[in-house]
Amino acid sequence: MTVVAGGAAAARPQLIRAINEQVLLEHIRRSGPVSRTELATLTGLSKPTVSAALATIERGGLVHASGQRTGVPGPAARLYDVRPEAGFVLGLDVGREFLRGAIADLRGTVRCRLSVRTKAVREMARVQELADLAATLLDEAGITASQLTQTVIGSPGVYDPKRDTLALTGRLSGWDSPAVLPALRERFGPALMIENDVDAAALAERVHGHGRDVDSFAFVSVGTGIGMGLVLDGKLRHGFHGVAGEISYLPFTEGSGSDARDARKRGSFDASASAAAVVRAARRAGVRGATSAAKVFAAAARGDVIAAAVVTEEALLVAKAVCSVIAVVDPELIVLGGGIGQAPGFLDAVVEQLRLLSPVMPEVKMSVLAADTVVAGCIAAGLDRAWQHLLGRIAQPATA
Repeated sequence: MTVVAGGAAAARPQLIRAINEQVLLEHIRRSGPVSRTELATLTGLSKPTVSAALATIERGGLVHASGQRTGVPGPAARLYDVRPEAGFVLGLDVGREFLRGAIADLRGTVRCRLSVRTKAVREMARVQELADLAATLLDEAGITASQLTQTVIGSPGVYDPKRDTLALTGRLSGWDSPAVLPALRERFGPALMIENDVDAAALAERVHGHGRDVDSFAFVSVGTGIGMGLVLDGKLRHGFHGVAGEISYLPFTEGSGSDARDARKRGSFDASASAAAVVRAARRAGVRGATSAAKVFAAAARGDVIAAAVVTEEALLVAKAVCSVIAVVDPELIVLGGGIGQAPGFLDAVVEQLRLLSPVMPEVKMSVLAADTVVAGCIAAGLDRAWQHLLGRIAQPATA
């Protein structure tokens, strides 16, 4: 009987080549610039296999010879690195008061960034403002929209990819309208990813902040709103319905600044411990000039005992939420962020309360990242998605 090779068997060499190319590209991305010899050592592939795979991805424009390694015995080794301009990522942060954005190349180098105060009252006007901001960023970066490999928007609320819906958008009025997502896709195209803003901040912490050195941590943001990004085993966790980290809905209502109407709209814990709740608690307690949470904290720092009591209560509320997280997932690290989470003295106040509540004591740190944390996280998420797309593009010939 004669057996004719074909189908899957015939495609196998192509598949192996595609896998080798993906492996090499991932190592170059993580470790570049690197030589052929170093790539062979890192991957376990033979030097001829490395050379063949390198030639393919170099022809595809994803890597280039970036120089030579000198000062070592033997001939100078040619070094290969990612070609940064092979693709670009746009990250956008949708806030109630500000829109922020940045464009980065495939190396993660930010080419431009911009922050503008929003004037929009309705959701479609906000969508247009985002599109206008993106156009300005493209002009400043000197690229066109066709050169964007991925766009990521960090947004309040929960995006459900199964239903393609955006919900629980809190203080961003109208942003959960069914018309918003189609309008965003119309302006930004199919390579659009929606990420929860606090989850994006957690990704930024994972790449640029305290989360670099641990595999599991919770990023707890306390400010205008309240939320959490949870990284376990090195991966951001969204949960089955996408609501993992929505701690604003924890059923804590005992804060003196709690408001039943806010609780129905934004969750009980948000209504008890957000910046607005701190202001309400301070006013009810008689703190003078309590027009913002920042002013309440400033009064406490100046020695106002009533304001200090409000801050202590806020620290207790946040410690209770953190204790709940510890009891359920036991993270190695807690990172506090947001306007309240990063307020002077608040970290120590939370730790003091947490020591009285928690069965174990993880490390607790204050985020050192700035106001564009969400944008940085969107860029990080966009780079991962962009590389998945580019790696998949290399593999396409094997499945054609």
